Amino acid sequence: MTEQTYLGVTSPISIKESDAREKEVTETLMEELREQKTFESEEEARTREIVLGRVDTLVKTFVRTVSLQRGLSEAAANAAGGKIFTFGSYRLGVHGPGTDIDTLCVVPKHVSREDFFEIFEPMLKEADGVTEVAGIPEAYVPIVTACISGIPIDFLMARLALSSIPEDLSLADDNLLRNLDDRCVRSLNGSRVVNEILRLVPNIEVFRDSLRCIKLWASRRAISSNVNGFFGGVAWAILVARVCQLYPNAVAGAIVSRFFVIMHRWSWPQPVLLKQIEEGPLQVKVWNPKLYPADRSHRMPIITPAYPAMCATHNVTSSTQQIIIEEFKRGSEIVDKVIIGAASWSELFKKHDFFHKYRYYLQVIASTGNADLQIKWAGTVESKLRQLVMKLEYVESLILAHPFTKGFDRVTYCLSDEEMRLVAQGDISETIAKRTKEDIEGKEGASAVHSTTFYIGLQIAPKQPGATGPRRLDISYPTTEFTKLVKAWDKFDESTMGIVVRHIRHSGLPDDVYDPGERQPKPAQKRTKGPGKSSHTSPEMPNKKIKTSVFVHFYL
Repeated sequence: MTEQTYLGVTSPISIKESDAREKEVTETLMEELREQKTFESEEEARTREIVLGRVDTLVKTFVRTVSLQRGLSEAAANAAGGKIFTFGSYRLGVHGPGTDIDTLCVVPKHVSREDFFEIFEPMLKEADGVTEVAGIPEAYVPIVTACISGIPIDFLMARLALSSIPEDLSLADDNLLRNLDDRCVRSLNGSRVVNEILRLVPNIEVFRDSLRCIKLWASRRAISSNVNGFFGGVAWAILVARVCQLYPNAVAGAIVSRFFVIMHRWSWPQPVLLKQIEEGPLQVKVWNPKLYPADRSHRMPIITPAYPAMCATHNVTSSTQQIIIEEFKRGSEIVDKVIIGAASWSELFKKHDFFHKYRYYLQVIASTGNADLQIKWAGTVESKLRQLVMKLEYVESLILAHPFTKGFDRVTYCLSDEEMRLVAQGDISETIAKRTKEDIEGKEGASAVHSTTFYIGLQIAPKQPGATGPRRLDISYPTTEFTKLVKAWDKFDESTMGIVVRHIRHSGLPDDVYDPGERQPKPAQKRTKGPGKSSHTSPEMPNKKIKTSVFVHFYL
């Protein structure tokens, strides 16, 4: 084949049509995906379209409002425009029930990022049917999250060097990136990357069906989270697209089968590319491991296809790489059995065993006394968890630090300062856990504590032959450095935010990490206190210190 007749950086491995068996397993795969409820209903699809229509109107109103504030005439303000572009799973066509919509708001040059958070965010809060609005201006890609008519939406903003945004604007032109700050380039990148992925696959329907399968598998196996050091949605899409390029005439069942074989055997850190990396018109960094030491350190580089090329997987650590490769191996073994009829697709989607797998875990508990503040504080703590994992990887006798991909939110109703102290440390008695909001209404000193608990599984090296007595695992440095890091957040307030890091045995894990009926009965336990202590201030109690545990070492 000549270079012009195929998609990708190499020629296909095979251009054969799929055989009858591959078509048969594709049918059973699609049945299983429907059974697993990965497709949204027609009603939800209509709701999404209505919501996006409302968002488009809201963005145009926002641009018009700012334009008038800047002194533009009525006519110029009306012509300033503003446009939304979707990206992520919705734009790729692989979203499911309850999935968020990633939305890019493109605005003209006279609308600033400050306007986005100071004017657009309050406009969202005041709009009908909008809840859970939270702006994170200091994020690597600044974002406003919200829920509109029950549909979660993530808003990014990009400010172009144009006086107005026409309705027929396309983001394909690299020259649109001229004179933009890095945050705008990163915000635009999401939409540009998705458009390029769809352009670079030989069959969009096969790609979508295959990606829907891989996304469900990654979610069930708890390895889908860019922030925690695994792969995010864009990375999974690029991997599936690459396999589609290598087998351009294969059906989805065959693509999924080849996906696991190829990825299990991939020679990391060889990068995964959908096209050759291109230079462009800007003085911006393009991924290049020969030039940049940071790019050389990427363990599993998956490179975005739109200019400027970036690594979608720069967060992968030594631990998360081991976990991902192990899951590729498991997937490969199961799909081999599916192809020969010795297993069903449901086996591939079996739930992870994270909360059964390790003897010891770290709990990282972020707490406040306010629901809106909690969203921001928990998000900040989660964004730094990867730093804790990387520091733990240097601890002697610790083989693996396995972060779980989501936090567990809880609102606890406390009647006293002492109860608040205990709750902030993760010590929640059955009595407190059962208490409702009504139970504390009108009672002096009563308060709600909002907490989000994250978990890291610890795989510890086996005891050396001949070794006697208990061993001590010293994690004082990683935990102390982590708490310093999160407290360095410029909006951290000792009087309203709590952070606790403590170890917990498998048998001491709370019930809320398990599905109903999943947990084995807990043995009766004596309550023990950890040796290491540090202090911070209790949620919503400016002058009342609480001692909270940062466990610096424990005995195995």
